[in-house]
Amino acid sequence: MIRTATFDCYGTLVDWEGGIGSFLYDKALRARDRELAPGRELRERWEAIQFELVRGQYRRYKEILAESLRLLCTERGWPYDESDAKAIVRAIRSWQPFPDTTPALRRARAAGLRLVIVSNTDRDILEHTLRQLEVPFDDFVTAEDVGAYKPSQRVFEHALERIGEPPGDVLHVAFGFKYDIGPAARAGMRTAWVNRHAEPPPGEEPYDHEWRDLWGLAEFAERQ
Repeated sequence: MIRTATFDCYGTLVDWEGGIGSFLYDKALRARDRELAPGRELRERWEAIQFELVRGQYRRYKEILAESLRLLCTERGWPYDESDAKAIVRAIRSWQPFPDTTPALRRARAAGLRLVIVSNTDRDILEHTLRQLEVPFDDFVTAEDVGAYKPSQRVFEHALERIGEPPGDVLHVAFGFKYDIGPAARAGMRTAWVNRHAEPPPGEEPYDHEWRDLWGLAEFAERQ
């Protein structure tokens, strides 16, 4: 019996890929980049830079955002200044949930699931996102709370301590393998991969459920 569902937020509940791809493409246009790459390609390179940064010594996520954007700008030959760091934080605070997110979460909550976010961000950024989601969550855990970023096991251990349930009674719902699915499974949690693009698994980590969207979670909660 699953009593609590935990969630990666950006990319699972909120359109992270569309948001950051649009932001970086707009930056390329403003920089008058003569070799414009698609937003997807810019996002993937930026995410690779960010992944290396979050595996280093802990820094606030605003600092990670600023440094990863600065490094990408240097690679691409774009100008960069402090206003760019502030702009990406403002952008994230306003990104919108996927169309299925809010109604599916409301159904899951009505069916009795506790809802908890486990996110690689700062608390004040996530607090703005919670306004966009318009669903009451029972709790949330951020990298700022733990002093570490997923895929560190410390993040999932901290979340489980706060939830107070056996790991096998907690379902972690996420779209990302290296940040979420693998570490959650190693923590003993059940896992659900939200495969919105109907892609083959990007890794060998085991998972218990695969859904195209969060309607799968709503139906799972109601069947219980």
